[in-house]
Amino acid sequence: MSIKLITFDLDDTLWDTAPVIASAEVVLRDWLEANAPILGGVPVEHLFTLRERLVQAEPGLKHRISALRRRVLCHALEEVGYSEKHAQALANEGFEVFLHARHQVEIFPEVQPVLEILRHQYTLGVVTNGNADVSRLGLADYFRFALCAEDLGIGKPDPAPFLEALKRGEVEAGAAVHVGDHPGDDIAGAQRAGLRAVWFNPQGKPWAGERAPDAEIQRLSQLPEVIARWR
Repeated sequence: MSIKLITFDLDDTLWDTAPVIASAEVVLRDWLEANAPILGGVPVEHLFTLRERLVQAEPGLKHRISALRRRVLCHALEEVGYSEKHAQALANEGFEVFLHARHQVEIFPEVQPVLEILRHQYTLGVVTNGNADVSRLGLADYFRFALCAEDLGIGKPDPAPFLEALKRGEVEAGAAVHVGDHPGDDIAGAQRAGLRAVWFNPQGKPWAGERAPDAEIQRLSQLPEVIARWR
């Protein structure tokens, strides 16, 4: 069956995530020191402990990373003495500061040229567990839809996000392919839902998953040729 729909992971597939998250954490920390000085000196390890405690109490939060970050900030602020109302306001403001910094990504140079080629032949979509917003990055026009775990209430590798992508793309699983970097979330998750899966592996790591990906690329510029072979 010919490919009609291509879905993409975002973080570590269209850009390198670790540097921007690390930078955003510093920006948030600086903001907290200036605007919530009582919390400013709290060790980051304590925030991680709070996060784990909240996820254990409410497992669904692990798929709602924006809500989880707000909740962690709010709890931390209340613990050091801010009122519930003040803590909530600071948490919301702090999260927006983090989110803005989190979107200061350096999109891989090949991304837009490749998307421009593919958009004329296929329907494109996004399936992500992260909270990056393609509309804030100037990429929204390439995609018919963008699905994130936060909105769906469930994330990859569960088949549900991929099945929703098939519905949005109005195709059967055999006519769809997902592209991503994570062997479990992207490759296994997509294959479990019946899609083909292309592993984006720029570092040339050895495959460590169970079922092998349907294709492997080290550069996004290789993607059009790979998918053309399935037409």
